[in-house]
Amino acid sequence: MSVEAVTTGWELVIGLEVHCQLKTRSKIFCGCATSFGEAPNTNTCPVCLGLPGALPVLNAHAVELATRASLALRCTVHNTSVFARKNYFYPDLPKGYQISQFDRPLATAGHIVVGGLPDGTPRVIRVHRVHMEEDAGKSVHDRFADVSAIDLNRAGTPLVEIVSEPDIRSAAEAVAYARRLKQILEYADVSDANMEEGSLRVDVNISVRRVGASALGTKTEIKNLNSFSAIERAVEIEFARQCRVLTDGGVIEQQTMLYDDKRNQVRPARSKEGSHDYRYFPDPDLPPLRLSAAFIAQQADTLPELPPARRARFAAQFGLNENEVEQLLATRELADRFEAVASASGDAKRAANWMLGPVLASVNASGLALDAHPVSVERLGALIRLEASGDVSNTAARQLFAMLEQQDGEPQDLARTAGLLQVRDDSALVGWIDEVLAENPAEATRFAGGEKKLQGVLVGLVMKKSKGAADPKKVNQLLAARGG
Repeated sequence: MSVEAVTTGWELVIGLEVHCQLKTRSKIFCGCATSFGEAPNTNTCPVCLGLPGALPVLNAHAVELATRASLALRCTVHNTSVFARKNYFYPDLPKGYQISQFDRPLATAGHIVVGGLPDGTPRVIRVHRVHMEEDAGKSVHDRFADVSAIDLNRAGTPLVEIVSEPDIRSAAEAVAYARRLKQILEYADVSDANMEEGSLRVDVNISVRRVGASALGTKTEIKNLNSFSAIERAVEIEFARQCRVLTDGGVIEQQTMLYDDKRNQVRPARSKEGSHDYRYFPDPDLPPLRLSAAFIAQQADTLPELPPARRARFAAQFGLNENEVEQLLATRELADRFEAVASASGDAKRAANWMLGPVLASVNASGLALDAHPVSVERLGALIRLEASGDVSNTAARQLFAMLEQQDGEPQDLARTAGLLQVRDDSALVGWIDEVLAENPAEATRFAGGEKKLQGVLVGLVMKKSKGAADPKKVNQLLAARGG
């Protein structure tokens, strides 16, 4: 039976739990570094190793970033939240418990507006809660034959866990929500949200129910998805599996699942715990976190213009279409660079075309960061002005851009030296036209006799003779005046 046939009549219900590493230099309860890629077990100390007698001290910067993240997601940040011990045993959890927040989280009741869906209708996905916690270590299964190793560098890294309501109804919506969430966190500058390095990891809670039903079905949780494609594939696989089980009269077991991207399959890992299994209780070593209204307001004031507001402004201020706006807002760095180029050139539409075309192509090919690209904002703005004024053709502008990547100098000077400035002087243009007509007498006679379709051919020959220097608009005008 096809996947479509299996899933017909069933509704997919999804909630996402997203773990985001905060952009701090040190861990949440100790002074160890959070840098990625260090030798195993070197960024550790008695606190993050869970040694007896070691006491945690809360990282103030982590609190600032977590508060900003919550406000960026339009959550209510509470004046008092409580750190709790979440008790469970993993080989990479040295204390035997994780310090997290349970019944009194940092923030609740936010939302994200998700667009770019197949039906074109924006969706509001509610954010249930945002809470702070520490990360566990990492089990390494592929470094030694037949044994697993433990790297505790990540233990104690500061996280916020962002839990959505079960408002998501498709794999496409889940991916769109995760993309928007990642974008907001990057704009707010609270995390680098690097999924490849594990700075952003997604757990997907999935259940199904009959179309029209209101009660939620039994959920499974797919853990630690670190790419948008993995989210999409894992959701589709698990949705079909649950529908097939229920259609055949089976029962869904509440369990934790893992997605195997090499085999493209979802498989059970263990039975899913409930909150009672973790035996939460307030951490006796950490007092309640109390935030003043002034502190919360101060963090709100540090937030930059976030994607929803910038999206509306770009459309209104620059006259860009929805697709252009979405592409430019992909990262804060790209949006900032576009605005700077638009200002330097005085032509937002051309600036958008250049940024989304030649500039991004060059950046992707070179592997350079956008702010390290050799064509500065000022030089790109000057190049766009030359193109807009007609001083260089579109083709010559692309040639000039390639030259700017390789050498210093102003676009006007380089264009003059390379002979790329367009010739508009009538006498020079007439000279080229006369030469072309003399070299192509048959076409010249037919054109003079009224065969207008030959004008494009003759313009092309003039452009070739001038090596692209002739102004095609003026060449067209001068030829049109000669036509029969």
